Amino acid sequence: MKLIHRSLFGSVALTCLAAVGVMTFLMTLVNIGRDLLGYILAGQLAFDVLLRLIWLLVESSISFALPVGVLTGVLLVLGRMSADREITALRAAGMSVAGLSAPIFFFALCGTALSAYVNFYAMPYARVAYHRELADALRVNPLSFIVPKTFIRGFSGRVIYVGDKRGEVLRDIWVWELDKQSRVRQAARAESGRLVYDEPGDKLVLTLLHAQAEARDEQDPENFTALRGAASWDKATFDLPLDKLTGRQVVNVKLKWKNFDELLAEWRRLGQPDPQVPAAIRAQLRIRVQTVIQEKFAIAFSVLSFALVAVPLGIKVSRKETSANLGIAVALTIGYYFFTVAVGWFENKPHLRPDLLMWLPNLAFQALGIWMFRRVDRQ
Repeated sequence: MKLIHRSLFGSVALTCLAAVGVMTFLMTLVNIGRDLLGYILAGQLAFDVLLRLIWLLVESSISFALPVGVLTGVLLVLGRMSADREITALRAAGMSVAGLSAPIFFFALCGTALSAYVNFYAMPYARVAYHRELADALRVNPLSFIVPKTFIRGFSGRVIYVGDKRGEVLRDIWVWELDKQSRVRQAARAESGRLVYDEPGDKLVLTLLHAQAEARDEQDPENFTALRGAASWDKATFDLPLDKLTGRQVVNVKLKWKNFDELLAEWRRLGQPDPQVPAAIRAQLRIRVQTVIQEKFAIAFSVLSFALVAVPLGIKVSRKETSANLGIAVALTIGYYFFTVAVGWFENKPHLRPDLLMWLPNLAFQALGIWMFRRVDRQ
């Protein structure tokens, strides 16, 4: 019995670690394409800085890769064993499904503890360090924010396009100013201009030479028949603050980027009377903190919930094919995270207790797993 348990534990552990590695790689690749690809193509990141940023993305991706990796690994191992009739042989020898599952659930408990640590400490540290590292790297060469033949949308309220760039000298410049609904309210164009960095103000100063501009109706900017007229300037200057691009004011602000100690301190602070903040607002903010804490615990506990579903499902599907088991794992994971995201929609409605609703996906998966477990055990 011990030999079987050790063999099964080793197979599940190796397969799950491999699955977690693959999922982490895919998630990291998506994050690189979304967050870093533009900077890489523009040559804004040194090679050593890029490696550090990628490693920090890997650390933060493990938080979501761990549950789906465990689910995939268990499905792959038990699916293969079931297809090879190994499960049937073990049950014929007197081993119950519960006895067969013991090493898997022990591994899932270890994964739950590891996931909790990642969610509350490793991931928050990696996210904050990533944004600080990226901000510091970009500030080394702030002029590189302007990439030729690219629509630059990182400046608040403006979109910039430059056809050509030679140092500080720009050609074929377009500047669109947007309203609060991201509609163009004014557009300016110039054949040439200059771009300089204002270090004390941490901003880029864009100067257009011989610029032409048109203004649109503020009430209906999309109505091109209601243009307010055109204007010409010998010189026009635009200030482009770098706060949004470099992340100066967002690092370590999001609740999900705070570790457990910081979340607990914030929760206790909001529980104290504050004459400057109404009690209703403090209660709403406190529920948000509670929701983040419960979400991190729930995602960690999902490792065990996924294992509870994966054991009977892996025995029942009897498939060797990696693609089929991977498809099942992805479908279950999407369902779980969809429910989690849906619960997050109620974070501004404290009377619905979104912090407790975060556990509904886990309860649903556990109920499904127990039901499937009993059916498989009776066969």
